[in-house]
Amino acid sequence: MTKIALAQVAGGRGGPAAVLDAAGRIVEEAATAGASLVCFPEQFVTGWSPKMPPGSGEPLDGPLSAAFGQMAQENGIAVAGSIVEAAGGRRPRNTVVVLDAGGEPLADYAKTHLFSPDGEDCNYTAGDRIATFAAGGTTFGLAVCYDLRFPELFRIYALAGVECMLVPAAWPCCRLSHWETLLPARALENRYYVAGINTAGGPGEAYCGGSLAADPDGAVIARCGAGEELLIVELDPAAVHEAQSALPSLSDRRSDLYHRLLSKL
Repeated sequence: MTKIALAQVAGGRGGPAAVLDAAGRIVEEAATAGASLVCFPEQFVTGWSPKMPPGSGEPLDGPLSAAFGQMAQENGIAVAGSIVEAAGGRRPRNTVVVLDAGGEPLADYAKTHLFSPDGEDCNYTAGDRIATFAAGGTTFGLAVCYDLRFPELFRIYALAGVECMLVPAAWPCCRLSHWETLLPARALENRYYVAGINTAGGPGEAYCGGSLAADPDGAVIARCGAGEELLIVELDPAAVHEAQSALPSLSDRRSDLYHRLLSKL
């Protein structure tokens, strides 16, 4: 079994220094609870913003990643945090970074699908690759917020052998029912765990939390309320492989046919 911690916090409340100070206490609490990994919401240090000028952000090894790494090293737990990643003077990336229990870089993933209704696609550079990593005996994959609406990405992760998807997000109250539907759906259709880590409160649009984890049958096994909360979730990697063997929808795919149908559109 693998224990993970979902840190549902407000985005940007009190400024970066205050947020990081609170995050350090949360990481300590997660480690004390026996978690191998703690994951925070999308851009939780500053609060998510779809409008970032070219040249903004920081490198992957910048101050925020260093802060996450220090928390990880001090507590012996992997930490997944979110940054605005500088992209060489171009539009920045909306990126999740993972530091291992020794504080060293483990994985990074740039949001693939940018939220065009708010203009995120005009102000950020979209990612173009997946990212997987292992922690506590479980193989994880990363997606961010709006990515949840694109099942193709989650299927690719399933074919890559992922056992649990982490989805940090700033998902608003007005569409929370979609969040609560899509997370279990992605879990069920791919027969793996999916954990969504949402923002609670914060500046700008109201966020209502609702972080949750769904198992390979699509059943919700843990859920947060609307406020700030640390949710501890137990994962069983063997259950993923048992579920995929019992109902082998991944191996019954018709990828050759799908490609031919797409070519005719």
